[in-house]
Amino acid sequence: MATLGDIGVAAAFNLLTALVFFLAFAILRLQPFNDRVYFSKWYLKGLRTSPSRYGAFVRRFVNLDFRSYLRFLNWMPEALKMPELELIDHAGLDSAVYLRIYLIGLKIFVPVTLLSWAVLVPVNYTNNTLKSQLKNVTSSDIDMLSISNIPLGSDRLWTHIVMAYAFTFWTCYVLLKEYEAVANMRLHFLQSEKRRPDQFTVLVRNVPPDPDESVSESVEHFFLVNHPDTYLTHQVVCNANKLAKMVKTREKKQNWLDYYQLKYSRNNAQRPIMKTGFLGLRGEKVDAIDHHISEIEKLSIEIAEERERVLKDPKAIMPAAFVSFKSRWGAAVCAQTQQSRNPTLWLTEWAPEPRDVYWPNLPIPYVSLAIRRLIMAVAFFFLTFFFMIPIASVQALASIEGLEKVAPFLKPIIKRFLKSVIQGILPGLVLKLFLIFLPTILMIMSKFEGFTSISSLERRSATRYYLFNFVNVFLTSVVAGSAMEQLNTFIKQSANDIPRIIGVAVPLRATFFITYIMVDGWAGVAGEILMLKPLIIYHLKNFFLVKTEKDREEAMDPGSLGFNTGEPQIQLYFLLGMVYAAVTPILLPFIVIFFGLAYVVFRHQIINVYNQEYESGAAFWPDVHGRIIVALLISQVALIGLLSAKHAAKSAPFLIALIVLTIWFYTFCKARYEPAFIRYPLQGAMMKDTLERAREPNFNLKPYLQNAYVHPVFKEEDEEDEDEFNHKLETESVLVPTKRQSRRNTPAPSKMSGASSPSLSDVPKHSERMK
Repeated sequence: MATLGDIGVAAAFNLLTALVFFLAFAILRLQPFNDRVYFSKWYLKGLRTSPSRYGAFVRRFVNLDFRSYLRFLNWMPEALKMPELELIDHAGLDSAVYLRIYLIGLKIFVPVTLLSWAVLVPVNYTNNTLKSQLKNVTSSDIDMLSISNIPLGSDRLWTHIVMAYAFTFWTCYVLLKEYEAVANMRLHFLQSEKRRPDQFTVLVRNVPPDPDESVSESVEHFFLVNHPDTYLTHQVVCNANKLAKMVKTREKKQNWLDYYQLKYSRNNAQRPIMKTGFLGLRGEKVDAIDHHISEIEKLSIEIAEERERVLKDPKAIMPAAFVSFKSRWGAAVCAQTQQSRNPTLWLTEWAPEPRDVYWPNLPIPYVSLAIRRLIMAVAFFFLTFFFMIPIASVQALASIEGLEKVAPFLKPIIKRFLKSVIQGILPGLVLKLFLIFLPTILMIMSKFEGFTSISSLERRSATRYYLFNFVNVFLTSVVAGSAMEQLNTFIKQSANDIPRIIGVAVPLRATFFITYIMVDGWAGVAGEILMLKPLIIYHLKNFFLVKTEKDREEAMDPGSLGFNTGEPQIQLYFLLGMVYAAVTPILLPFIVIFFGLAYVVFRHQIINVYNQEYESGAAFWPDVHGRIIVALLISQVALIGLLSAKHAAKSAPFLIALIVLTIWFYTFCKARYEPAFIRYPLQGAMMKDTLERAREPNFNLKPYLQNAYVHPVFKEEDEEDEDEFNHKLETESVLVPTKRQSRRNTPAPSKMSGASSPSLSDVPKHSERMK
């Protein structure tokens, strides 16, 4: 087992690695030719210009101001200067609330670390249990600081129970205050933000088929009858996935055409030549400009045909629509109520923000969603199960002794070369490599399930990533690792002694998790600020692929923060901190260092680099809160099992009561604060509407909303074609003709957003005028 000296060497090595990364970042960010990588957000907002455009030739590429290199850590205080309100305005509420997850980690674990080191470490260390009673069990001096060093049935175990209560109450207090603060931030954000289409729009799904009417006519009639005073307009959902792929292909060819035309304009002596084969490396040589013009013309004809098919083919129109209302109040009433006697028809939910819509999934039939999600649930179970096999094998490398037992011929090499470095880095590094491709797999699974917004896709992927980490990183590392180390002891002991050995062996996995925190946490955060991969990719693209300014913007765009991967990894550290707080407190300082470094680094990245793709108003916070509560419950269950193995079963009722209190706290928070993240209060909607009408009494809402949820592939076409598309998909006739007698007197939609549609009492008058 690793000793305190080995862990100290590994910690020093990882801190030195992080410092080297920070120093490299400080140097690279000062170079003018890297400015677009480390400050890409300001470029995308148009608030920063490249310093490489001005000054002498050398100064365009290298910063010659040596005084700036002496302040290589000044980016840290700069990242902390921006107030939270300004950060929300700059990066959005999602990004600002995401940072609060790291702050919660500091608020919870800094006091817990101080208290556990002041109370539990002395209580644990002043025993000789591991040395005198369990000589057969593999242990180290690190375990002398853990609960494993407490004798069986000792009264000192009550100290750990009291500390478990203290840690739980403090954690619940912090979570309560944060939930309340984030809920208030969300409500204030919704009340104070500017007008957005999703505030007035509802996504309607499972529109029942009607042999006499189109989907557009059915939607219009239904909402004119059931929401006569608030309905404004609608946009049916069409299956344009094939068309979108064709348009994307044409855009790529157009970029190449722009590049070759620009190249020819600079050198008229020779027209550019290209090969038509694989990657332009083989095939017939042709004139590049003429070839791309011909290809674009062919694609344009095919796109026009496909577009016409989408517009005219009834099968391309899906039984779903984006329905917009004249007020936020009207949208809130529709989104949060049942529309039909049959609860499976006319299903309504808040429409995602237009940037948040995941268009490829909108055409998926609603009835198939349950089957898709069942298939993915089964697939996720098998993915989690089969991943346990290689990860369990990795745990053999978690200790030098374990590696020597598996491969005795390596013993001379291990003793001679970098024992401490291998002990501190190798297990976590190998495990990290196993997890590199996991987020991509989970995102593909979420897309198959049919979620209609990017935010919901990321939340589902985050949930599964968390479950995967819990099973394969935490449970497998604890159970498989401990069992492998103690297998020889289990064989020699009687069956009655096995539970006792397991109870002692579980805390011994703290060494592995300490190394994992240093490799995945400390070095990972340092690698995040360095951005070595985006830096290399940008310069490669800029040198070989960038042809226009638009290409350069796409090359330097780092994308969004990545909630689906970042948040589950944070939650793993919450889980480790909760579980080991009362068991092995030596792990807690490593957790605190991670949260501190991560908060500063990601605040810098959110301010200067990441460009959030959408804004969900911190809709993910209930998931964050729930997972921290789950970590708390797991720590309590683990402590019960550990105390039972240490012949302290009489203390179990006290911890069971603690579990009950924790579950009650979760249900209280869920009932008190979660509705703010699911429903929009009618009171707030009415206040917002009234205030807006007073400020802009003549604002015409209909033109603002009628094209907000048109598929992006149609927005990119010319204005004439877009008008034709709107005319066909959004029926705006004075009275929609229908063969159904019950629908003939449907009131017509208002031509002005400020005027109300005729109420049901006016229907006879309309009927008489038609006669």
